[in-house]
Formats: sequence, structure tokens, C-alpha cells
Amino acid sequence: MWPGTWRKLLAALNPVSGAALRAVKRLPCPAGKRDTIFALSSGHGKCGVAVIRTSGPASGAALRSLTGQQELPRPRAVALRRIHDPSSAETLDRGLVIWFPGPHSFTGEDCSELHVHGGPAVVGGVLQALGRLPGLRPADPGEFTKRAFQNGKLGLTEVEGLGDLIHAETEAQRRQALRQMEGELGQLYQRWSEKLTKALAHVEAFIDFSEDDNLEEGVLAQVDAAVRVLEEEVSGHLQDGRRGERLRGGVHVVIAGPTNAGKSSLLNLLCQRPAAIVSPIAGTTRDVVESALNIGGYPVVLSDTAGLRETQDIVEREGVSRARESTPSSAGSTPRVCMGGCVSVASVVALLPRRLQRADVVLAVLAAVDVDPEPRCFADALRAVLPPGPPAQRAPCILVLNKADLLEEGRGGALLGACGEGALPPTCLLSCKTGEGVDSLLSLLGTQLEQMCGDPLAGSPSLTQARHRLHLTSCLGSLGRYHGYKSLDLVLAAEELRLARRHLGKITGRVSAEEILDIVFRDFCVGK
Repeated sequence: MWPGTWRKLLAALNPVSGAALRAVKRLPCPAGKRDTIFALSSGHGKCGVAVIRTSGPASGAALRSLTGQQELPRPRAVALRRIHDPSSAETLDRGLVIWFPGPHSFTGEDCSELHVHGGPAVVGGVLQALGRLPGLRPADPGEFTKRAFQNGKLGLTEVEGLGDLIHAETEAQRRQALRQMEGELGQLYQRWSEKLTKALAHVEAFIDFSEDDNLEEGVLAQVDAAVRVLEEEVSGHLQDGRRGERLRGGVHVVIAGPTNAGKSSLLNLLCQRPAAIVSPIAGTTRDVVESALNIGGYPVVLSDTAGLRETQDIVEREGVSRARESTPSSAGSTPRVCMGGCVSVASVVALLPRRLQRADVVLAVLAAVDVDPEPRCFADALRAVLPPGPPAQRAPCILVLNKADLLEEGRGGALLGACGEGALPPTCLLSCKTGEGVDSLLSLLGTQLEQMCGDPLAGSPSLTQARHRLHLTSCLGSLGRYHGYKSLDLVLAAEELRLARRHLGKITGRVSAEEILDIVFRDFCVGK
């Protein structure tokens, strides 16, 4: 049987052990040994005010050199100063300076900020002056945030939230990123990690000290109950419909339908620009055209695909193949579509769309003038557009009946009435030419986006990264294996708890074996 954690931790206290040496290598460099870094933090280009930031042990000396004053400003108070080039004593600008002594700063180190006029000459002059000072160097990308993480000011999930906040383009993205940056997601994972740490400590103590009768009864039963509760919480967290990931990366909305139905016109209408070429010639779109949109505060990646039809044109055929991938029909039959008076036309053999398979929402576009007001016609038309399979396994769909401006009076109502009779997706009449019906489409799409992404401020925080899902899935697997190993070998069961805890620690960036030892001392009277 493997030695327990108690013996491992005692061995780790040996200063010459490999574990101790590895722990020392992971420690950040002392502040006095680090370079002082500087960078323009407010973005490039002409602007009213530019912010230049420094971080490191020489920040105070640099601020004294540039302002020509030996006394630093009061901490976290704005002061107006003339900023000079120390090498020539030339005045570069007059601006605001702020002094942030560590550890009460963003990075946890001594920091300073220079708020100067945002002209390229001013910014360039100040950066060059900083670069000539001893011990200072330009910062690497993300180095300020990296130092904040290394000094314990931010966890990994908070760092990711900060990055998402910087890149947020919609209100929903901003809300989710701000919530994650403020630590709610990291706190959730940290609570789970603390529960696992306590369970692991109890199991390890049982392994090491159960023969001494120094442990209270029912310890393992408490661990089992805690692990089952944690399994339910992690499993529920994973079954969120990928809300956070969709909100972070954008909901993929695919426009699909037969040729000349007006798919590219719809893309241009929603984008408010000529993103795709439009012509009366069937098969104009030969490739997938994508555009990023903000619809109702939710990020959308809108894709226009090649019209789905059989063609001999090799270029158009490649475009169709990018929209879908051929696969033999399970039924061995040829789908039939009611178009233009329910006249049967040969359709392509049952096809599994690649792009549609990855879609979060499908806008199925049909020409309203080509469809009869009968539910069967709509159902056949949708079967030719959407991938086969049960509706519950397909992406949500919105049926768009385009070219409403060409309909005879009263026919539009008949079409919508027929859609309401059958088990069809939400439908809207639209004219890409006049813009009539676009508000109805945006309302339907906004409702669908709200259902998929939800309110980022409501309920528990959602996971936002693929790596979160990977580690949480691995954590859940380890928790499941714990129950299987528990009756066979308690040491193997403890190892699974350790692995589960390690996966949670990889999400937050906090993994410490010393926490287990602390709980052993706190919760158990060992050697009583």
C-alpha cells in the first residue's frame, strides 16, 4: 500500500528533497531581483490622454527622475508635475502622476502611472526617457497581469475575466466578463477545492491514523456524502448549454436555404453593409461568408452559406461542400420538396451539413413566392435544408419567408397561418428589398439568443473557457472513480480525490499540498 499524505508531507519538509527543490523553483523572484517594466497602457494612436505605467522596484526612482523631485506624491493621490527627460533635462510634457506603493497596487509591486497628452511625440518621448533609465525595460505582452497573478493579486479565472472584459464588444459580454473578473467564478471553484481538500485530508488521516483509534467515527461516511454533493454540483455546472462559452465567443447563426432564396441579401440587411455579393444568378455565393454582429446585446457570428443544390460548377460545388458533408441516406430515399405549386423536384441525397452541425441557431430562408401555404410544403422544404435527425438534437431554427414584397395581397397571412398549423419553427415574413419584417426577425432572434445565453448576472456564474470544461470533466471523472476504488483500496480512492482537486487547482491556478496538512492538524487530534 502506498504511503499516506502525512508521510509524504513530512518527507517534503526535508530541504534536500526533490519536491522541496521543485517548490522553490516555482516561487516568484523577490521584488528586489526583478526588472522594472514600463508600457503604454491606454492603447496606441492619437488621443486626449495617454497612460504610461511602470511596475517593479525601480518605479519610485524612475518617477523621481522624470519629475525632478525627490519626494514622491502621496500614495494613490493625483499630482500635477512637469515631466522631464533625465538625460537632457528637457521638459517633455506636463501631466498627472500617481504613485502606488506595493503591495497595494494592481501588480502587488511598486507602481507608478503617468497621465500625459496622447500625441505620438509626447508618448514616444516619455517611453524613450524611461527606456534610458537603469533597471527599466519595456514590458512583454500581458506582463503586468502576469505579475499580478504571480503576486496573488489575481487568480487565473480573474485574469481570464480581465482579458474578456478588455475584448468585450456587447453588453452581455461585458457583464459576464466583469462578474468573472470580480472573482465569482474563481470563488465557486475555490469552494469546491476547499471541500475536496477537507475530504482528502480526512481520507489521508484515516489511512495514516485509523489504527491508533484517534479519529472520530463516521469520517469516511462524511467524505462519501461530501463527494456525492460535489459531484451533483459539478455535473449541474457542466450542463449549462455552453451559455458562458457561447456568450464569450459569439453565438453561431447560420443562414441556410436553396439558391436564390435571398440568403446573401439577408446577411447584408442584418450587417447593414454589402458583406456578400448579391445577384439574380443562382449560385452566386461560392464560399462561407461570416460577419460579427451585436443583436440585443448578445454577440453573434453570422454565416452565409452557398445555396444547397446539385451543381456541375466545381467552384460552387466546393462552396456547397463547405456548407455540408455528404453522407448516405439512412432511409435510402430521395427527399422531395414542395416548391411552386407542390411540384416534386429531385433533391440532393440526404446530406449532413458541416456548417449547420456546428450552428447554434439556423435561419432557414425560403422564397415566399415559391412555397404553397400548406404545412406539408414547409415541412418538406425544411427537411431539404436542415440536417436529418430528431428536432430535439438539432440547433434551434427560425423560418424566414423572404421576398414578401412579391406576394399577392392576402397570401402572406395564408403562409403564416399554414406555419401555425404545423409543428414548424417560429416564422416571419420578410422583404430584404424593402426591409419590411426585419424587426420581427430581430425580435425572434433576440428571444432565441436570450434563451440560449440567459442573463450573465443571474444565478451561479457560467464557465467561459474550453479549458474550464476540460478540467471540470476530468474532475467529475475522478470523483466517480473514487466511489469505485473506495471498497478496493482506500489509497487509490484518495489518489482520485487528489487528482480531482488538482484539476480544480489548474483552473484557478492554486494548488497547494500544505492545505491538506493544515486541515489534518485542525480537524483531528492526532497523537492525543
